[in-house]
Amino acid sequence: MQRRYRAVWLVLVVAGLSLSLVGCAQVAKLKARKAFKEGNSLYTQQEYKRAAAKYEETIENDPSFAAAYFFLGNSYDNLYKPSRKGDATNDAYMTKAVEFYKKSADLEKDPKIRKLALEYLVAAYGPDKLNDPAQAEPLVLRMIQLDPTEPGNYFALAKMYEDAGNYDQAEQTLLKAKEMRPNDPSVYLQLAGYYNRQGEFDKTITALKDRAEREPNNPEAYYTISTYYWDKAYRDTKLKEPEKRQFIMDGLDAVNKALQLKSDYMEALVYKNLLLRSQALIEKDPAKQQALLKEADQLRDRAQELRKKKAAGVGD
Repeated sequence: MQRRYRAVWLVLVVAGLSLSLVGCAQVAKLKARKAFKEGNSLYTQQEYKRAAAKYEETIENDPSFAAAYFFLGNSYDNLYKPSRKGDATNDAYMTKAVEFYKKSADLEKDPKIRKLALEYLVAAYGPDKLNDPAQAEPLVLRMIQLDPTEPGNYFALAKMYEDAGNYDQAEQTLLKAKEMRPNDPSVYLQLAGYYNRQGEFDKTITALKDRAEREPNNPEAYYTISTYYWDKAYRDTKLKEPEKRQFIMDGLDAVNKALQLKSDYMEALVYKNLLLRSQALIEKDPAKQQALLKEADQLRDRAQELRKKKAAGVGD
């Protein structure tokens, strides 16, 4: 009989202890939710130091509270000031930001927040912060694995390779982006920018024309082509006159397409004016030269008129 009472007593003790632990866990979770809510309020007020303390409190009470890790990392990220790089307290903020971004990327089930954590983590290794591209590269590769069709990740990776002087890898990464998103105009703009920085003008123009083919009704696509032609004709002193003339004419052809789509395109009017003046400089016939300058003046005046109307809010 005594053994039976002892057994019953042990069961009651264990049951009571379990209920106590469950109760404590519930209280801790309630405290975590309260702290997280208070942290969010402080975060929206840009009170990042106080917000970080609340997010720390959230995690202390409930380490499984995944959302808190991103906001804790971002609070420390916002406390970091690039101008104070080298200061121990300031640098510690970025160290903590990286720590919690990593935890967010590992624990977060929401793909949007996980992606955001990885993006901010990559930025933390950027030149104005930790300046450690070797740490950033595998993170971007992970982001590409998570979403192979997101072009922004390829652009970020290509920029890292370009900055490191790995030009072949940079180009191949951008070409991979084109393969994954062949109808995305932004891919061709990124390729054009890359080729232009490398001094490969023909490839630059090809990429811009490929972009225009995918946006045939977008005047900005043709306007952009014209700006590159003008810049090449105006700045490249090594060009022979026939080459310069051809670039000017190609630029005029592009800008005319832009103006056909949008006759009051102020920026296109400005560049047509510039292209006509460039043409006048190499024109041998004085009468034709004066005609070109007259047309350029008219375009310049029209652009100025549109700029004044825009500044005055007319037509908005």
